Amino acid sequence: MTQLLTDRQIRRLARKGMIEPFHEEEYGSAPLSAGVTSLGYDARLGYEFRQFRPTKGVIDPASGMVTDLDREFLSGGRYCLDPGSFVLAHTIEYFRMPENVGAVCHGKSTYARCGIHVNVTPLEPGWEGQVTLEIFNQSPRTVLLHPGRGICQFQFFAVNERPEITYRDKGGKYQGQTGVTHGR
Repeated sequence: MTQLLTDRQIRRLARKGMIEPFHEEEYGSAPLSAGVTSLGYDARLGYEFRQFRPTKGVIDPASGMVTDLDREFLSGGRYCLDPGSFVLAHTIEYFRMPENVGAVCHGKSTYARCGIHVNVTPLEPGWEGQVTLEIFNQSPRTVLLHPGRGICQFQFFAVNERPEITYRDKGGKYQGQTGVTHGR
């Protein structure tokens, strides 16, 4: 049996190091708000973006590292994501998942209503790192992404018992990642 964690529970775990830096912002106080919500945490978009170069070819996730990515760092401002484009980015926050807590991610509704999809695999118990975000613009227009502001929401689930093997136990290949981490 799992239990969806509330704002109080998320704050307690954040104080123990689950989310750093933990952003305390009054929910909904700004466009693209960030921080704790009643049943989740809105993570902030980082300032590094990696996009595939416009070349022909095949991407094979089973073959290992993808190398034809352009990297861009922003010190402020916005990132323009063209129609039909896909970019890798990351959260500002570093997550340290307890051994009895997992998380799933959903895109923020404001971005979703502009045609932006944010994809993230679940955060497994024992995993830690900055989350690499896969962001796709399905709209017919360029959409501006705002680094430093909320991009997605994580919902945390407590499980009754520690999994037999946590992400840390199995030495997962994305353990401790920082910045944008492409497929390994």
